[in-house]
Amino acid sequence: MLKPLSLAVTLALVGGWNFGLADEGGAPVDTAYLFTYFIGNGEDGLHVAWSSDGYKWEALNGGKSYLTPTVGNKEKLMRSPTVISGTDGVYHLVWVTGLNEVGFGHASSRDFVHWSSQKEIPVMASVPQTKNTLAPKMIYQPKWRQYLLIWASAVQGKFTETDRAAGRDLNCRIYCTTTKDFLYFSPPRLFYDPGYPVSDAAVFQANGRFYLVAKDATPKKQNLHIASSGTIDGMYSESDPQFTPKGLLVEGPSAIKIGDEYIVYFDAYAEKHHGAMSSRDLKTWQDVTSKMTFPGEGTPERMRNGGVIAVPAKLAEALRAAPAP
Repeated sequence: MLKPLSLAVTLALVGGWNFGLADEGGAPVDTAYLFTYFIGNGEDGLHVAWSSDGYKWEALNGGKSYLTPTVGNKEKLMRSPTVISGTDGVYHLVWVTGLNEVGFGHASSRDFVHWSSQKEIPVMASVPQTKNTLAPKMIYQPKWRQYLLIWASAVQGKFTETDRAAGRDLNCRIYCTTTKDFLYFSPPRLFYDPGYPVSDAAVFQANGRFYLVAKDATPKKQNLHIASSGTIDGMYSESDPQFTPKGLLVEGPSAIKIGDEYIVYFDAYAEKHHGAMSSRDLKTWQDVTSKMTFPGEGTPERMRNGGVIAVPAKLAEALRAAPAP
């Protein structure tokens, strides 16, 4: 049985944060990259691709799932799977279990092959009229040995001024909680409200600041913006103009730094392909989609959104060498 949300864990406002993102100097040569993703509607679970350079991605395990979803009230899906590591060699995975849930799934592993029991984390169960819990992301803070989790939720009766623009079920804002052990969680609270419907947020650190990439969830927009702050939990600046191609409907951003290049991957869901934008200064962006290779492009097994993480090259080599049992 899941333990109840606890008041014991508080949100730290400052400190050194680990985002599963290569550090500001770029990743060392013994680093590889894993992309956790789903296919279809997320029915069969966790898929993983690997890359040595962040551009050429190859499906692992013969394109088969590493973990079949078993939690969730109704749909029992595994959408938007995202992984992060702490300092103990354990990788934590969270995902969307359904499109109308008040929580998301969690499991952990040391090798991406053998996973712990799956649990449902009911992060929004204490918030009445919550319609959904979407696109969870995690951030680890070594100083406090705790994780910050962010996600998007629409709560009926809140932000009613934008209900008409988005529809009540999609009028999302970004919420957060913290945990040290994935058993006890701080009460959920509002993390980011830019004044319009927003979802699919990801945060990373660069140049001494924190950057938040998020999707404008207004139905006719569905593009990515970026804002920044001096602290992880500070007031984020007014977001810059969209940096994804005009007219392209996107979701599920995931960011990483490789060398001196920042790459933001996204799911161009309406056109059914994955894409990526690149920047060296987080101001000027270049569409590098044509340089990318993603698993299953042009087929029903195409890669859907999830998360990217830098890992030791030996882990990727082990996953390439042997299929999951």
